[in-house]
Amino acid sequence: MPVKRPAPGDLEPIETASRDELQALQLERLRWSLRHAYENVPHYRRAFEAQGVHPDELRTLADLAKFPFTTKKDLRENYPFGMFAVPREQVVRVHASSGTTGKPTVVGYTQGDIDRWAGLVARSIRAAGGRAGDIVHVAYGYGLFTGGLGAHYGAEKLGCTVIPMSGGQTEKQVQLIQDFRPDIIMVTPSYMQVIIEEFRRLGLDPRKMSVSVGIFGAEPWTEAMRRDIEASAGIDAVDIYGLSEVMGPGVANECIEAKDGPVIWEDHFYPEIIDPETGAVLPDGAEGELVFTTLTKEALPVVRYRTRDLTRLLPPTARSMRRMGKIVGRSDDMLIIRGVNVFPTQIEELILQHAKLSGQYQLVVTRNGLLDQLSVRCEVRPDAAAADTASRREIGEWLQHRIKTLVGVSAEVDVGLPDSIERTLVGKARRVVDKRPKG
Repeated sequence: MPVKRPAPGDLEPIETASRDELQALQLERLRWSLRHAYENVPHYRRAFEAQGVHPDELRTLADLAKFPFTTKKDLRENYPFGMFAVPREQVVRVHASSGTTGKPTVVGYTQGDIDRWAGLVARSIRAAGGRAGDIVHVAYGYGLFTGGLGAHYGAEKLGCTVIPMSGGQTEKQVQLIQDFRPDIIMVTPSYMQVIIEEFRRLGLDPRKMSVSVGIFGAEPWTEAMRRDIEASAGIDAVDIYGLSEVMGPGVANECIEAKDGPVIWEDHFYPEIIDPETGAVLPDGAEGELVFTTLTKEALPVVRYRTRDLTRLLPPTARSMRRMGKIVGRSDDMLIIRGVNVFPTQIEELILQHAKLSGQYQLVVTRNGLLDQLSVRCEVRPDAAAADTASRREIGEWLQHRIKTLVGVSAEVDVGLPDSIERTLVGKARRVVDKRPKG
């Protein structure tokens, strides 16, 4: 789809710096960050000493591989404030994960952290084509989730007018888009699909909405979903990446003129790709687990944080910094069905290949005796609502065959009518329902 907006004009000097200049800055900041963590966070002092390393041993960027990883488990074991590297009184804001699988992971920010975060999200919005004076409709959830406030402060920093809508109230979302005529929407891609459906339900053409750019993140999404959203809404769909443990949204962002993978803001976050099984560092271009070390975080520095996101590091294009490939899944979200590795994004790609299927789907995993069973629930688009049972059965057989042929696993497929799958009102879509016995 052609880019509707011009490429950004004036860039920050670091965005066009040479590789040598960037790496010199990274090494300087990395030395500071490791020492800051070691001297102020008891967990890191213990972890470094157990590994037999000291911050002074970092002489090159490659030396980072000697240092221990940080995991979500480490953050939970130091709940709530044990990972802070500054006195709690210097922490001006706290965010936290939902804690659906245990204690939430808590992150804190100094005023300096908040200012840098806003600056990086502003940089991200500008990379996506945003300009001062644009109206930005923020439909990420506000509150403890970093998405809403992260997007909000960044858009204000860029000089935009912010509509702090948050998630949910889909009919009101459409009303405000119609009335306020925003230029940009920031939302999860799955909820953008819901908004598009609501436009159609109300008899409105989503391709005529004022929005020209959607900045989508907070969950993995595929090139097929990008094409579907762009065609359905007549917008440029741009990927933003982040995670609360590292900062929040704005760790990386695609450039609208290239749309070839989010550019990692390497002046603030040092990326590595590792083998998820062995922990060995892999070369650029190899697929593995993404690991981040923060370079400028004051309240909550993280050293070699294992994101569990599976991707690749790609060479620079539109900016001087490396890009990350589309996330193919998460190492902890991968399903193993009868010995076959299955990622939800693989199923999504196939679903969106059929013109009559919407992007809404859910994978349900059960166990019959000793064998795992995979069921795929999906639904026809509203404009195909007249499809009778026989037609939907035929579509299901087509999808079932594609899954068996291309993914290598047998699955039951249920093709329902529009709105038969529960919609995401706030935050991320629940793509997998695992009903297998625990333990």
